[in-house]
Amino acid sequence: MKKIKFEEVNAYEAPGHFEMTAMRLQGIEETGITKFWIGLSHFLPNGGAEWGYEDNPLEKVYFVLEGEIIVKSKTEEIVLQKWDSLFIGPNEGREIINKTNKPASMLVVINYPE
Repeated sequence: MKKIKFEEVNAYEAPGHFEMTAMRLQGIEETGITKFWIGLSHFLPNGGAEWGYEDNPLEKVYFVLEGEIIVKSKTEEIVLQKWDSLFIGPNEGREIINKTNKPASMLVVINYPE
């Protein structure tokens, strides 16, 4: 077992993201996990992520802890509210936006490539 205190977690720049803070809570470098990593994303109002992951073979799960996030694909727009989760399959593109006036926080789980 390896505990990570939140005070020890460092923010990092997530490519294609804006008006948000990303932090990796668990992963290879943090705890030695080799199958997946877990991040925490805090989105300010109008914060989000540009279209991406369409050419990425990894699976992703988003779990909203607080606030509201909109996740867009090419064909639909899904509103995630507190305690809602969303699975995004391999090579499935997405865009993220917080259209509210309140911050939103989301756990992100992504597998590592095999």
